[in-house]
Amino acid sequence: MIGFTQRPQLPPLSTRVDAIDLARGIAIALMILSHAVSGLLGIRQVPDWGMVPIHLITKFSSSLFILVFGVALAVAFLPKVGTPDWPRRRLKLMLRGLEVMFWYKALTIVEMLPLFTPGDILDTLLYQRFAIWVEILGFYALALLWLPWVLPLWCRMPLWSRLFAPVAVGVISVMLERHFHFWDSVILKALLVEDADHYTWGQLARLPLVMLGLLVGEAILRWYGEITTRRRLLAGLAGLGALFLLGFVVLSLPDWYAALMAVAWNVGKHPPEVPFMLFSTGGALVIIALCLLGGSRAARWLKPLTVIGSDALRAFIFHIVVIFLIFRLLLGAWQVYSYPQVLGIGLALILLTAGWIALVRWYREWSR
Repeated sequence: MIGFTQRPQLPPLSTRVDAIDLARGIAIALMILSHAVSGLLGIRQVPDWGMVPIHLITKFSSSLFILVFGVALAVAFLPKVGTPDWPRRRLKLMLRGLEVMFWYKALTIVEMLPLFTPGDILDTLLYQRFAIWVEILGFYALALLWLPWVLPLWCRMPLWSRLFAPVAVGVISVMLERHFHFWDSVILKALLVEDADHYTWGQLARLPLVMLGLLVGEAILRWYGEITTRRRLLAGLAGLGALFLLGFVVLSLPDWYAALMAVAWNVGKHPPEVPFMLFSTGGALVIIALCLLGGSRAARWLKPLTVIGSDALRAFIFHIVVIFLIFRLLLGAWQVYSYPQVLGIGLALILLTAGWIALVRWYREWSR
């Protein structure tokens, strides 16, 4: 059995990072488009032709974002586990978690300012309730505080147990969500396994995606560097994604269009249900395979997306500020624009986000 007793052979750094950044950038771009529509118009105002296929495709974003999170952890940090440099790396991850937590709370205020009272905002900051559009940051902040402590355990697990772990954790999460009372704390339940009355990303509920990302990252470390093994890796990822999508189709029959509409309407997203996760994860795996196939060349062709993916936190901050602070609070632009106009704003915001990140980098280099 293959464990992690030896450090894997790393592929060329630029190829690996470009492909991962591109995948992350696609996830964020889809998220920006979705947030622009829901934040400026509202999901109930979207016409049917906008739900399928446009808003449907954005459902790949959340699973893709979390999968790439796991991939990046594996590529950047798993080879360092057990080395003298690991304590420093672990501290770096935790400090990043605190940084993300700060921006999660700050952007919670930004999101809620146009919509809620100061009391509601304070309750949300104190974990008495939850926001919506920025909650994904809350998931990453908490995950970065505890995952570094279990990565060594992951590395010591035999291959069969690492492959089985996502399924086991997923089943446990569903059982806890449905049958455990969490000492009558709905907030704790929402943070761990999610709750139908709160829009959250549960640590246990989404951990299977992180684990799957770790497995993909390990595969990249081992097999992406050689042409022959790379082809098998990409075929395997694309095949697994296609299998997930096929599973969604099978479960959707005979009324597959109604199932697509349900996914577009977020049915089964929080808490996660099998049809939604099959569709979202399947599409995410196919996108990762395509990004790895394109490599540096695809990253250059899709430079704005790669730039966004290379600085995910800044991209998230920028688009939330633009949508909620500028458009909704300062311009009062709630349900002012039509759906095509909101789509245009979302697409423009993707390019503006890439331009903002590039401008900040240029200024930092210039000011040195």
